[in-house]
Amino acid sequence: MIVSRDNERLKLVRKLHDRRWRDKLGLFFVEGEDAVAAATAEPVDLLRADEDVEPGLLASVASAPHPPRVVAVYRRDDLPEWEERPATLVLWRLADPGNVGTLIRTADAFGAAVALSEGCADPTSPKALRASAGSIWRVPVGRPEALGDDSSRARVALEAHGGTPLASVDLTGRVAFLLGAEREGLPAEVERDVDATIPIAGAESLNVAASGAIALYEWKRQRG
Repeated sequence: MIVSRDNERLKLVRKLHDRRWRDKLGLFFVEGEDAVAAATAEPVDLLRADEDVEPGLLASVASAPHPPRVVAVYRRDDLPEWEERPATLVLWRLADPGNVGTLIRTADAFGAAVALSEGCADPTSPKALRASAGSIWRVPVGRPEALGDDSSRARVALEAHGGTPLASVDLTGRVAFLLGAEREGLPAEVERDVDATIPIAGAESLNVAASGAIALYEWKRQRG
């Protein structure tokens, strides 16, 4: 059993809190029994409280609010490869990992893919993984350029104000919903076919994760 905080297995988990190390090593870690059970790949390492490591030491390398009973390390290469899907959420410069993870979970619920621009939060960061609730193992995540220039896919930019009401936009075909960061919005240079707005009353705007969920629901509703 591991009883020293200087153990190399614990040092690796601590390193993987940092995106630079995740990028360099191609690894990430997940915390908790449910998160490990959701994985579709074998872990590089598995640390279990009271079996492999002293519980307090495991808690010291975790990021979750409550100490996990298990922490596992996985390869990024074992996540789903990019594939075309009828709907894609294209996220531009979303820096909040909670929003990125939530939108991956939403995409999973509706059978969509997710494309992340430069400047987005790392979907394998601890906070994003908690928000995705295991959906990272089922949703293809790529870059916007992976969509190519396919003219049969409608590019629908979700704007807080001034766009065509979302329900009036034809979403019966293949669609890419373009969502920008909450403060800056979608960059003007991002090509789109139509600006769409979700009509609301009261609040100034919707959280980007809520907007993505409503957009995919409307797409699914129109397709029957």
